[in-house]
Amino acid sequence: MARTLRRLFLAILCVQVAAGSTAPTADAQGTAGGGALLALDFDLYRETVEPILLSRRPGNARCVVCHSRGGGNAYLEPLSPGSETYDEEQSLRNFARIQRLVVPGDPLRSVLLTNPLGEAAGGSHWHGGGKHWTSQNDPEWQTLARWVNTTTSALDFDFYREYVEPILLTRRPGNARCVVCHSRGGGNAYLEPLSPGSETYDEEQSLRNFARIQRLVVPGEPLQSVLLINPLAEESGGSHWHGGGKHWTSQDAVEWQTLARWVRGETGGAAR
Repeated sequence: MARTLRRLFLAILCVQVAAGSTAPTADAQGTAGGGALLALDFDLYRETVEPILLSRRPGNARCVVCHSRGGGNAYLEPLSPGSETYDEEQSLRNFARIQRLVVPGDPLRSVLLTNPLGEAAGGSHWHGGGKHWTSQNDPEWQTLARWVNTTTSALDFDFYREYVEPILLTRRPGNARCVVCHSRGGGNAYLEPLSPGSETYDEEQSLRNFARIQRLVVPGEPLQSVLLINPLAEESGGSHWHGGGKHWTSQDAVEWQTLARWVRGETGGAAR
C-alpha cells in the first residue's frame, strides 16, 4: 500500500495475540494524553522500526532470533524460508503483537525500548538477548522513540466491523453499493473484493479493509473525512463529487450518524 494517513490500532487482533501473556497491552498500561485512546503509525513502523528488529548485531542476538519462536515473549513472525524481510501482511501481524510492548507517547515506559537499553541509560535490569544500546542517544533507540512518540487518535476495529462495514456492503436502490466501486483496485479502492458467493467479509479481510480505510478518515472530524462527505449531499455539507451517487441527503441519516460516531471515537458495543 502507498503511504497514507492510516492509523492502525488493531484492537481486536492485539487482544487475540496477547491472550495468555502477562505483558500489559498499551491500552491496559494506560495511554498518554489523559486517557485518550492513541494509535501508533504502521507506515513508520514498517519503514523504520521493523528493519531494526531484523538487524544483525555483533555479540548479541538479533531481535527476530529470540522473539519469533513462540511463547510469551514472541512478537515477531518467523521469517519465510530464504527471506530477510517481511511482506506487508506479516508486518501487520507483527505490528499488532508489538502493541503490548509499547505505551504510545512514552518511550521510557515501553518495554520494547527499555529492555535492550543499558541500565545506566535508563533501561531495565533484564534482557536475555543482551543490551543493544548503551545510550538513549543511539540512533536506533532514537528511531524507536520517534515512532513511539508519533501517535494519533485511534479508530476502533470492533465498532468498524460491527457497524461500519455492513454499511459499506448495503444494497442501495438507485445507487451502487460501496463495495461495487471501491473493491476494483486503483486509487479509490479501500475494500477487499468479496469472496465468491459471500456477502460479508471474514475477520482477516475486515482487518485489511480497516487498514486501508484509514486514509479516508480524520479521527474526531466527520466533516473532514472523505468517507462521510463524498456520499453526503452538498446542501448537507457533503462534497461536490461521488461517482456512486449521494447516499445521504442529511447528516441526520442513521447510516451517516453511525459513521460519525465511529470517527468521533466510539468503541465496539457502544452503539445500540
